[in-house]
Amino acid sequence: MSVTPPIVFEFGYLCSDRDDGEAQGYTVIPDADFSYLEKRCLTEDNSGFNQLMQPRIKRGCRLLQVQNFVGVIFLPSGNHIEVLPKTGFAPETGEATYPEARSTLLIMLQALGEFRHIQLDNAGLKSLKMPLLEVFISQFLACVNHIVKRGLKRDYLGQEDNLLVKKGKLNMAGQLRHNSVAKHRFYCEFDEYVENRPVNRLLKTAMITVYGYCRNHSNQKLLRELLFAFDAVPKSHNIKQDFDSVNIDRGMQHYKPALAWAKLILGGSSPISMKGDADAPSLLFPMESVFEAFVAKTLRNQLQNGFSLQTQACAEKLVTHHFESDKHRDLFTLKPDLMIEKDGTPTCVLDTKWKRINPESTDKFDLSQADFYQMFAYGQKYLKGKGKLVLIYPKTDKFTSPIQGHFEFTKDLKLWVVPFSVDRNGSSKLVLPEVSCLSQEFFCTPAFASPPAA
Repeated sequence: MSVTPPIVFEFGYLCSDRDDGEAQGYTVIPDADFSYLEKRCLTEDNSGFNQLMQPRIKRGCRLLQVQNFVGVIFLPSGNHIEVLPKTGFAPETGEATYPEARSTLLIMLQALGEFRHIQLDNAGLKSLKMPLLEVFISQFLACVNHIVKRGLKRDYLGQEDNLLVKKGKLNMAGQLRHNSVAKHRFYCEFDEYVENRPVNRLLKTAMITVYGYCRNHSNQKLLRELLFAFDAVPKSHNIKQDFDSVNIDRGMQHYKPALAWAKLILGGSSPISMKGDADAPSLLFPMESVFEAFVAKTLRNQLQNGFSLQTQACAEKLVTHHFESDKHRDLFTLKPDLMIEKDGTPTCVLDTKWKRINPESTDKFDLSQADFYQMFAYGQKYLKGKGKLVLIYPKTDKFTSPIQGHFEFTKDLKLWVVPFSVDRNGSSKLVLPEVSCLSQEFFCTPAFASPPAA
């Protein structure tokens, strides 16, 4: 049976005081775990830890506020904390939908190149009721199990040994040193075809790493079986060197998914490291980057013919600084998330924002003025003041259809605010107003169109 770990949503609060925490709706964790995290927040200014969480005080209660990273935080105590996307929490009602939040995260992770192999079939969707760490472990073990069924790759490894039977080449120096009396032995150099190769050592090390955190009975059972299959493979003693030595050739493509998980588990590809003195790693993802990558992957496949999608364009600067001499220097690179081009010419700039907005709000729809300044700069520099701009936010219970109408900077520069629907059935899409020129000009309709407003 798996033990449910503490769960917190993005920008949620961790607390060690059970009475205050439960009363205020904070996530309560053990005192020792809270003290460890708080100490790191206060003492490691240059470690990047403050990107993950920051200390807060509310009504005299000491708290830690998680930032915009999601995944799993490991702790030296052997516990872990699950951080889920904020779209799974409705602040208006206080309701939390953990399976839906896990599903959203796993679907979007498929857009990241290293994790495109994540499988979410019908059986896998049932596992979304498990803690996120157990879902990650089950995905990793499934990839390793696939390798074991096909057979572990072997390699020739040079060895030296004092044998009773001659094998390979006789090492004369070793023979004289070791067998000057024992004439019946042979000190030999030989190559042995063994499973002890870098990629297998890394997979075993990753399995040993997650073994201490695994609580699900099915995962534990499979993990023991796989470790038995790797019994002849030693643990990696130099992880970085082994990763550098890995060479995935044509006959080892089935190793790629498991190796990608191993890189994350062993800290080789985690976007933020939590490793401290206690060597507690992290399985964390910046949601803004994950959302951007997922939207880009979806839209690239669904543009009309003749259009292409560019990500992270950086050709334009905000200003040019002219010196008193003839010299000048461009400053402040403008990097829109997405840009639609036709024949190499930008026609539409899109920017993703991993934020919850409320179109029913009387306070400017909960939109940020800074975001509009940013989009105006993109329009002036990339579209030369003439074209279309799109702000993309995640679809939520409050934001299910585009904000009616459009926002006009000038007569020739207009902006639309639209939701993006993440659907685990494979129909994720931008939700665009049916009558807008966006759906007619750029995208394959009617898949992207929302019903016309009543």
